[in-house]
Amino acid sequence: MNYSVLRHLWFVIEQTQASVLLGFSDAELIQQLLRQVEQDKLLTGEETNTMKAYIHSRVPLIRDLAHARLA
Repeated sequence: MNYSVLRHLWFVIEQTQASVLLGFSDAELIQQLLRQVEQDKLLTGEETNTMKAYIHSRVPLIRDLAHARLA
């Protein structure tokens, strides 16, 4: 997974409304973010799996950032 894909993921997270990020279960959040990244970036199967694991490991941070935006 390269730097531009990671930057794009965090751009997607920042552009997504906080209430939307908080409204999904963890599995739904991961799938939604992965789907949005895949729409704009062509990922190999390995990159998709790596991205999924990366998002999974960052779900608490993503939720914390979303809560902070609502405050």
